[in-house]
Amino acid sequence: MKKIHLLILKSFIRPFLSTFIIVMFVLLMLFLFKYIDDLIGKGFAWYVILELMMYSSATNVAMALPLSVLLSTIMTYGSLGENYELVAIKAAGISLSRAMYPMIIIVSILSISAFIFSDYMLPVANLKYFSLLYDVRQQRSATLLPEGVFSNSFPGYTIRVEKKGADGQGLYGVMIYQKDQASENTSVLFAKEGRMYRTPGDKYLVLKLKDGVRYEESAGDVGYNSRQRLMRERFKDMEQKFDLSGFKLSRTDENEFKSAFQMMNIKQLREYKKTTQHAIDSAVQASYHIMTAYLRYFNIAKKPTVKTAAPGTVNKTLTISEQLAAVSNGSSEARSIQGLIKDNDARNHDNAQNIRKSLVEYQKKYTLSAVCLVLFLIGAPLGAIIRKGGLGLPVVVSVAFFLIYYIISTIGEKSVKDGNVSPILGMWISIIILTPIGLFLSYKAITDSAIFDADSYKKFFRRIFRRAEA
Repeated sequence: MKKIHLLILKSFIRPFLSTFIIVMFVLLMLFLFKYIDDLIGKGFAWYVILELMMYSSATNVAMALPLSVLLSTIMTYGSLGENYELVAIKAAGISLSRAMYPMIIIVSILSISAFIFSDYMLPVANLKYFSLLYDVRQQRSATLLPEGVFSNSFPGYTIRVEKKGADGQGLYGVMIYQKDQASENTSVLFAKEGRMYRTPGDKYLVLKLKDGVRYEESAGDVGYNSRQRLMRERFKDMEQKFDLSGFKLSRTDENEFKSAFQMMNIKQLREYKKTTQHAIDSAVQASYHIMTAYLRYFNIAKKPTVKTAAPGTVNKTLTISEQLAAVSNGSSEARSIQGLIKDNDARNHDNAQNIRKSLVEYQKKYTLSAVCLVLFLIGAPLGAIIRKGGLGLPVVVSVAFFLIYYIISTIGEKSVKDGNVSPILGMWISIIILTPIGLFLSYKAITDSAIFDADSYKKFFRRIFRRAEA
């Protein structure tokens, strides 16, 4: 029995590791394709891009792990069935459910590890990833002076280079437009050629220009009918220095991103829900006490004496000015109450929406573990039924089931955030739907049902047609 368990475990570990690496690689390529424009041409050090890719891979575990479990279990039991090893196991008197015991233990360990990862490591990885990605996307391009383009890379300057040399350092047809906001001076510089280089430490970019002319306009003397001044200066050699401090990657304080729900663990999400709900209740109580001052009937005795009067007789006792004052006071109080209700409603709506978002992240900590077990419950019997190993049919079947899970969970998550369903139902709906499917497939695999046998379906429909003809 131990040899059979070791055989199944060895058959599972290799495809699980390979499929997990492949899925992580595909998700990492999708990340690079999405943010390729934000990474290329900004002069990042290799370790910055490597760090960003590492954090991105950590955030993709929540999607890669369930798919890897599903695909590897289908491949494992499909390969055992294709090589008639499951037949030999059953012939030895060992049922399929008993042969699945070691796999259930392994997948349970993976589920517990996924929960620990999602609660302790994933919030830190999300914090590092989103903060670094924000700084990377805010970084300006390191292509300082592209050919034939008016570049605004340096504040206060617009630079155009007609052509660059083969080494990338030579410049031809240089134009530098400078606008001084303080003195309202405008200068334009033209040079036939030049070279550029960086100072040690990349602090400044220096342009050595040759054979040029500089025009500068400045305001004249202050007074009536003042005239502009134009100064022209020719030069053989000139150096122009630009500050490069704005092109270095500056890191934002990570504490500014900690308020996002993806960066919180279970304890922090519970505390946020508690404090936010307390704020909502406190706001409702405060609004109630404020509104009671405007509502006169709260001050009426419990058993007031009611006197009836004919319609229209009450207003006749008041003068026109008193009637107008009463109407004005009533409308003013109504507007005050309406404004108070609108402000409180908007505030409470935002707080309630934030609570729903926090509950979504809270439930995700548990659903990641549960979905690994459910997809294993689908993959193991499905592989035993289809009896196909490798990366052919198992990939197609696993991707189809994973898409069903992903689409249902996405719809449920959106419904929770919109407030249409409860957080528990919305986040667990995909697992609730897939669990009966897994139990049904397990029953069919244990009873050796030919669920994917085309001949059995043909016989079934032939019987129906014969009965219909009779």
